Amino acid sequence: MKTENCSAVTGFFLVGLSRYPELQLSLFMLCLIMYLIILLGNSLLIIVSILDSRLHTPMYFFLGNLSFLDICYTSSFIPPMLIIFRSERKSISFLDCALQMVISLGLGCTECVLLAVMAYDRYVAICNPLRYPIIMNRVRYVHMAAWSWVTGYMISLVQTALIMVLPFCGNNVIDHLTCELLAVLKLVCSDITINVLIMTVASIAILMLPLLSIFISYVFILSTILRLNSAEGRKKAFSTCSAHLTVVILFYGSALFMYMKPKSKDTKISDEIIGLFYGVITPMLNPIIYSLRNKEVKEAAKKILSRHLHLLKI
Repeated sequence: MKTENCSAVTGFFLVGLSRYPELQLSLFMLCLIMYLIILLGNSLLIIVSILDSRLHTPMYFFLGNLSFLDICYTSSFIPPMLIIFRSERKSISFLDCALQMVISLGLGCTECVLLAVMAYDRYVAICNPLRYPIIMNRVRYVHMAAWSWVTGYMISLVQTALIMVLPFCGNNVIDHLTCELLAVLKLVCSDITINVLIMTVASIAILMLPLLSIFISYVFILSTILRLNSAEGRKKAFSTCSAHLTVVILFYGSALFMYMKPKSKDTKISDEIIGLFYGVITPMLNPIIYSLRNKEVKEAAKKILSRHLHLLKI
């Protein structure tokens, strides 16, 4: 179809999983419960890391950024998705769709970089413990976190702008639960070769390069841990990395499945379920993983809780 004959698209219809209307109520309740857990768990982690002075370290500063990121990421699409689940008209405006893509993609890209930064922090802490306070000083780790956000949103803005300026010829039905980049790209009626090329390069840069950095960091970390003479020392060193490593596996496992595997013409139900896992379950598990596997967080939470209970009794 020629682009000059295209009618302007002012909005989209999100029909992901609409073939299964019997699941709508169950999905609504499940996503609502998980969203509340995400808000509660990540908010508690942020509050604990701020109130307890022992947690004013680079690792917990990055963890606070990760928790804030997860709250923003899920808030960008879960509330609209819940409305669509219970609404007869499953529509979203063109501008809202573009905004959702910018925010969610930007936060996803930021998390990729932030996880690599956290791996580097663990590498310095374990492999160069004596120089750790000098290398990871406050100015440096604040700049590292800031550049994670800037890099993520630069990639997101470019990717979204390159898609939303293309012509959409009448077909405005997105076979997905959200305005996901690949699902929206399928509706474009002009040549998308350049977009696919840029998206592939960006995916490699934002997924594979941070993952390679994480892998190299953990090779050095593991090598250092195995050289420790004390079994207790090895256990303590590994425990400081296990929570981060678990989050990395969860995040990159689902992200690589979504963005690096070959895509069929139509969105499959497996893609939509993986999308939910990537977008909801991982942020929900992050605070649980860090609180259960981190002695300092558990002690800080107990201390703050006991203090507030004492004040309530007074």
